[in-house]
Amino acid sequence: MTQDQNPSNESNTPALCDACAGIQRNWRRAPGHAELMQGVNRKEPRRHGQVTVTRYVCERCAAVWDYENDKTNPHAGWSLLGQLDAAG
Repeated sequence: MTQDQNPSNESNTPALCDACAGIQRNWRRAPGHAELMQGVNRKEPRRHGQVTVTRYVCERCAAVWDYENDKTNPHAGWSLLGQLDAAG
């Protein structure tokens, strides 16, 4: 009997669209893409002061991104938080 008859749980996870998959993460000044809808801004404390973090959601694949604009950290930039539930 073969145990691999059912697909793995990874295949149930929605994939990022090509534009989101192409976003360079953790690099300040890396571009996003045209289908990212800007959400709320918030300030977060860092050693040197506060930085602005902006939330974005992709209209195509529902990926949720944060962009940290920390001018003292070139590795701030884009971070993927996950994807919105398609049913919600």
